[in-house]
Amino acid sequence: MYAVVYQFKFPSISEAKVAAGFCSESLGGKISEYDFLGLNILISKNGDLNINVKFEDTNSLKKFENDTNKLFNDLRNSFVFKETKFAGVYAYSFEKEAVSTEIQLTGPAYIKNN
Repeated sequence: MYAVVYQFKFPSISEAKVAAGFCSESLGGKISEYDFLGLNILISKNGDLNINVKFEDTNSLKKFENDTNKLFNDLRNSFVFKETKFAGVYAYSFEKEAVSTEIQLTGPAYIKNN
């Protein structure tokens, strides 16, 4: 699994919240176009905005990286912030999925003992 991480440092949390809304809307609409495996957007109380985008293969990652300038240009033209970006390979990843293990029975249920 591959990923690209963007770290934006804004002067305040208020600006980070507005930027997070913009990024959520613009990147959320590109999930199928760039074949995202995962998208996480995190805001810290200090005005940091971290965006983690996961990909299954390098082709999807490279396609996304080639188009990021046009995706983030509105953000760069609207706010003053410091930007860091890096791409890499996941060494370890764990995410617990919400799964229901409940079995619902309708009608009469018969239990057979062997």
